[in-house]
Amino acid sequence: MRFFVIAAAVLALTAASAQAQMGGGRRQANEAGAKGDNKPKVDEKAYKSALERIPEPKEKYDPWGGARPSDPVKKPK
Repeated sequence: MRFFVIAAAVLALTAASAQAQMGGGRRQANEAGAKGDNKPKVDEKAYKSALERIPEPKEKYDPWGGARPSDPVKKPK
């Protein structure tokens, strides 16, 4: 009898965590459809104007610069 109670508790906890991960998709789909009509045009203009304000870098960006030296060590022949 204890085994069944413990098994039921484990299943209930598993189902509860799975339900929490789903996030209630119905509500989110309705909100996105109602608000999505007017917003993209305004956001697109703001995005383009923000891109134009970014200054051009003087040096090329090196994402691995901290992991290896910037100037390669030349080996003698």
